[in-house]
Amino acid sequence: MTDQRTQPPQAADLPSDASVPKVVVSRLSLYLRELQRLVAAGQQTISSSQLGTMLGFSDAQVRKDLGFFGQFGYPGVGYRCDELIRAMRDILGTNHSWSVAMVGAGNLGQALLGYRGFGRQNFAIAAAFDADSAKVGQTIQGVRIQPLDELAETVRDKGIRLGMLVVPAERAQEAANLLVAAGIEGIVNFAPVTLVLPPHVQAVGVDLAIELEQLSFAVTSKLARAAGDPGGRQTPEDLGPEPL
Repeated sequence: MTDQRTQPPQAADLPSDASVPKVVVSRLSLYLRELQRLVAAGQQTISSSQLGTMLGFSDAQVRKDLGFFGQFGYPGVGYRCDELIRAMRDILGTNHSWSVAMVGAGNLGQALLGYRGFGRQNFAIAAAFDADSAKVGQTIQGVRIQPLDELAETVRDKGIRLGMLVVPAERAQEAANLLVAAGIEGIVNFAPVTLVLPPHVQAVGVDLAIELEQLSFAVTSKLARAAGDPGGRQTPEDLGPEPL
């Protein structure tokens, strides 16, 4: 069989992040997770239709998303899972290990220290910090909790470029400033607040309340449509009990 595949571009040839919609990058992460699961189960190839169906996307959407970064796959075969995984890791920058500095070692922070999913994607929380002297010095999941005044030196010594904020909203900006001053280039923010950051620092917000609001909207809209209210103005209570 003639190999008509075009090799994916090198990192220097990849489109800038400004030219790739964030939703496309989010879907790439979903594709990668699904492909890793399939490889673990012994599957070697997959079509765009199969991959899309597993995640609720069309085959055209899968091909369009991948098309931002090059041409992948083989005529009559589809995609070779291991090759597509390597290509996606190159695109997402997870083809090497990333160390992460975490600020905040409360209940959520401690749970994140024990999350094994980070390691599967080449991320490791290499240092954790907290302002609470009662937490400083504790070792949680193999990571010693350090005082905030050690943050800058630790980030520099360990070559850390990514940070996580797991602090209350009223302390998030101050903690973010410390991370930026230490040289952190990307921050995952679990606090329900928008951070003010310099242009060279990227941020991603994780607000579970907002995610629940999105679900609430989706469920309410679905119920309203079922009741003949396309405007989605009714709530589940407005609709009354379901018929027996």
